[in-house]
Amino acid sequence: MNKRIRPVLFFIFLLLAQAASVPLHAAEAGEGMPVTLDDAVRIGLEKSRALEIARLDRQMAGQKIRETWSQVLPQISADFTYTRTLQPSVLLLPPSTLFPSGQLEISADNAGIANINVNQSIFNLAALAGIRAANVVRRMSDEAYRNAEAGVVTDIKTAYFDALISRDQLRLIEQSIARWEESQKDTRAMFRQGIAADIDTLKAFLSVENLRPDLIQAQNRVSITMTKLKNAMGISPDSSIVLTGKLEVLPSSYPSDIVSAYSEALVSRPDLRQIELQVKAEGEQVNAARAEHFPVLSAFGKWQTQTAFNDDTALEDSLWPVSSSVGLKVSLPIFTGFGISSRVQQAKIAQLQTRTRFEDLRANIRAEMEIRLSNFTESRKRIEVQSKTISVAERSYRISLLRFREGIGSRLELTDAELQLNKAKTNYLQAIYDYLVASVQFDRSLGRTAAHAPRAK
Repeated sequence: MNKRIRPVLFFIFLLLAQAASVPLHAAEAGEGMPVTLDDAVRIGLEKSRALEIARLDRQMAGQKIRETWSQVLPQISADFTYTRTLQPSVLLLPPSTLFPSGQLEISADNAGIANINVNQSIFNLAALAGIRAANVVRRMSDEAYRNAEAGVVTDIKTAYFDALISRDQLRLIEQSIARWEESQKDTRAMFRQGIAADIDTLKAFLSVENLRPDLIQAQNRVSITMTKLKNAMGISPDSSIVLTGKLEVLPSSYPSDIVSAYSEALVSRPDLRQIELQVKAEGEQVNAARAEHFPVLSAFGKWQTQTAFNDDTALEDSLWPVSSSVGLKVSLPIFTGFGISSRVQQAKIAQLQTRTRFEDLRANIRAEMEIRLSNFTESRKRIEVQSKTISVAERSYRISLLRFREGIGSRLELTDAELQLNKAKTNYLQAIYDYLVASVQFDRSLGRTAAHAPRAK
């Protein structure tokens, strides 16, 4: 190979490698990373702080289960105590020839004692009820995670649709300005030909300029909704993303009546399931409180060795006698100052409160289903009506524009046709947005997963 060609090939290779390694960063820094609705949901589920908290709650529930099991597993402990005598202990005796001072030193300079203690619960109904309650709490944390996940998905999809409609509303204003600017050019040409009056050119100019504030507001809404979307996705506000989705109605299946919707929600709603499990867990708390009336049987064992020696005795020459013992312990509460009965009643009251909340949530879900179904049906009907209105408004505008250019139509007629066209497109866009948001809210109320929700392509 020619030596002059080698550096050129090496340089091309570096450029290709560099280009292949930085598409994402280039997208984020310049053009923006393309993001579909599914991408936004996926990123949000990965980065959501609310879901991270829910995941930690599940881990916490798992550790609480381990903690409750500790009450029925063996408890083993060991301890060692060393004592250095500063002033010896004495035993007072009557003075005698053997003990003229009447004092007998009974402590050594050094003393040590080592213990190993073992305790094993054999019969403890309260501990068993606590274990069952902890297992229910773990299932509650799973439902809480599902509920948090549904909330995150709903927030992300709503924020995505907000960003889409703000973008499309900006486009409608830009299109309206473009139409008015084209009309302004026609008016000036007609004025030079003596067909249009000077007032027509002024009205055309004002029609364009009056839309400038709307354009500024629309641009600001786009910026705000994109910031909210990034926050819902859990990404940096400085990230550059481009939404590739669009407001569009896709085929979907939803209940057509209240009874079907309510029945599905009762089966699938994680928040309802969570309260139902809470009722069960508090029932176990009632059992645990009642179990305090029953005796607790446990076994114990102890192994001990000790020594005592003076400084003039070597450690290896000291004696370490060993003792051990085992036994059973039975404890039975006879009178606790009505403490146990009070705890039983408190647990019962807490369970009744949760049952009341459960019934209240069922009633709220019934009302919520009516509202969601009504909003969903209303937005779908508006789409059908507005889709027909747009074609009529576009035809009316084309006719009015042609009449104005031929000098047989008025500026007022063209202005009215433009306003009707812009209103028709805005209403249709709003109907699509309302339908998609109503669908997302309906999914949340039904307890459906993200896979069932309508998508924006």
